[in-house]
Amino acid sequence: MTRWLESRLFWGALLIIGGVLLLLQNIFGLELGGLFWTVAFGLGGLFFLSIFLSNRENWWALIPGMTLIGIGLTIGSGYLPPPLGDVLGGTFVLGAIGLSFLLIFLFNRDFWWAMIPAGVLLTLAIVIGLEGFISDLGFVSLFFLGMSLTFAIVAMLPVKEGNLKWAWIPAGVLFAFGLIFGVFGGALPGYLWPVLLIALGVFFIFRTFSSRRA
Repeated sequence: MTRWLESRLFWGALLIIGGVLLLLQNIFGLELGGLFWTVAFGLGGLFFLSIFLSNRENWWALIPGMTLIGIGLTIGSGYLPPPLGDVLGGTFVLGAIGLSFLLIFLFNRDFWWAMIPAGVLLTLAIVIGLEGFISDLGFVSLFFLGMSLTFAIVAMLPVKEGNLKWAWIPAGVLFAFGLIFGVFGGALPGYLWPVLLIALGVFFIFRTFSSRRA
């Protein structure tokens, strides 16, 4: 485990630095408080990640670890230029939590269930980031397509409990809804075909790895 993250001296120094930054902000009008909280949340996330790295049985630590890092990145996005900061700010937390579940699966392939919240949250992170560029129906279409891809991936996973072919049913239903909303939203010529190509690429990659593990 990372010893400096457990040191009271380190956390005491961090609090002093934070106090100084906040004092400078109040005296000189500098926007430094957000920078402090970005670093603080990031270090908090690293602390939980160190718990996982010290013992892979502590997979639960990935969730608070990545969540805190996502919160720190969200706060830090306020320092980005207005268009970029506004677009990315809402995606960091959801994307980080989704990534935590993806990491849980990658480090323990028996936890296939983690792919479902990973797919849901990563899909939400992507569509929220694109919200300002697509219509409301396009937003819904992308969400359903992302969910469809999630269940398609689950259906292809080799697991000890047996096959997960049941996941093809929600994958097909969600894909149909995605196409319907894409058509009504006028999204077919714009973003829907690129998304379908990406989905097919992911499908073939997972099929390749699944066949090698079988």
